Amino acid sequence: MSYQNSEIPNEKISTQNMQSDRPLLIAVIFLVVIGLMSIFSASAPKCIEMGLNPARFLVQQLLGVIIGFIGLKFLSNFHYKKLMTYTLPFAVFVIVMLILVKVAGVTVNGAQRWINIGPLSLQPSEFAKPAVVMLLAGVFYRNADIFDGNKIATAFIPILIMMAFIYMQPNLSMLLLLLFTSVAIYLCAGGSMQLMFLGGACFIPLLLLKGLRGYQSARITTWLHPESDPLGAGYNIIQSLVAFASGGLYGVGYGSSKQKLAWLPEAHTDFIFAVIGEEHGFIGCLLIICLFWTILQRGFLIAVKCQDMYGKLLALGLTFSICFQGFLNMWVASSFVPATGVPMPFISYGGSSIMVSLWMIGILLNISKDNVRRIRNYTNVRNIQ
Repeated sequence: MSYQNSEIPNEKISTQNMQSDRPLLIAVIFLVVIGLMSIFSASAPKCIEMGLNPARFLVQQLLGVIIGFIGLKFLSNFHYKKLMTYTLPFAVFVIVMLILVKVAGVTVNGAQRWINIGPLSLQPSEFAKPAVVMLLAGVFYRNADIFDGNKIATAFIPILIMMAFIYMQPNLSMLLLLLFTSVAIYLCAGGSMQLMFLGGACFIPLLLLKGLRGYQSARITTWLHPESDPLGAGYNIIQSLVAFASGGLYGVGYGSSKQKLAWLPEAHTDFIFAVIGEEHGFIGCLLIICLFWTILQRGFLIAVKCQDMYGKLLALGLTFSICFQGFLNMWVASSFVPATGVPMPFISYGGSSIMVSLWMIGILLNISKDNVRRIRNYTNVRNIQ
């Protein structure tokens, strides 16, 4: 099975004048605005301490937001079925970027995940998220036979190469996100539950015994008993829980977080949800949860309404990837799961993350436009009859 646009209708497919899913777009805009405000609040003290402009991280994030919305606008008008033509070249591009990270990447906190291109710092593993979704949607839209030789050559091998380089960075959290997204797409395409259970029964013990590095195993132990090492491995999560406790119901007020000043590491990235919890309390956290739930609900609704299997799997995979990552970040900050180092989409600081997340939303909006186009065409036919 090759990537082709043979299933695109012969008639001109245009969604330029169609209205996209407005609730989805509004939820995303709210999250982006909240993210910009939270990044400035969480990073300004750190910038001042370093002798930098207090708005430095905010300005850098704004650049990513602008590029992200330009891509969102373009992709919302670029028919999603045409993406099939560019799926494999995009996957090759991601693999090349991951190879460059391995060869000449920037190491931060012991992880080699970034590459500098001029003034820009990119995290290629973020681009693997849409690449994996596009690859799997392109081979599973007809059937879910994972033993098809063509599927192995055109999708599974590129995905395995990407995952191998991401594992070597190391970036286990992104690896798990890609795996869970792949499983979700496979099952929704009609894949075998028994085969997934069998694969999980073999893979999970192997990962726990051989795949985890020392510090990754320590994260699980720390998650269970953070008080056993309050000044070492358990420090981050304890300070995060203190931030939530300090926020209470209504929070201490915007910009008034104390934990971000000296106690909570990575306040503008991995643990930005804790800063939101301290400054805006339970109400602020509930708002973030509701906005991500809106994206989840609208994304799945777009997938259900889509009339072709490729669009369904594409919408489902993109929605699952964004929302699972968002909820995973919340679970980590709240100590429901071990620390993973996954940023919160639209909220956490990171140019690659915000750009890719907005581009993925752009594809979702285009699929929603196509649903409107089909409904209008159907209505016009009924009126003629």
